[in-house]
Amino acid sequence: MEYQFTEENFQKEVLDSKEPVLVDFYADWCGPCRAMMPVVEEIANEYEGKLKVGKVNSDEQPELAQAFNVMSIPAFFILKDGKVVDQMVGGMPKAMLKGRIDAQL
Repeated sequence: MEYQFTEENFQKEVLDSKEPVLVDFYADWCGPCRAMMPVVEEIANEYEGKLKVGKVNSDEQPELAQAFNVMSIPAFFILKDGKVVDQMVGGMPKAMLKGRIDAQL
């Protein structure tokens, strides 16, 4: 299951999460973001129960994007216990994203 993270639910769903979280900063107009959408969806399904996966629309949530210093999208952040443990920018093969996630689980 994929979550939609907003300023309203970010503290509860991401920072206070008991399980690690993958946050995908994206925008609807971004080609590489759209290309990564099915990959992120597959990861959400494959890691259900082990990893919370969600998206932040950086156009609709500019404060969150700014808080994470997002300069380019897509931008992916892995958080554990409310802290960023890894971050990646740009489109990438699914295997590469899974490798980075697996290194943190």
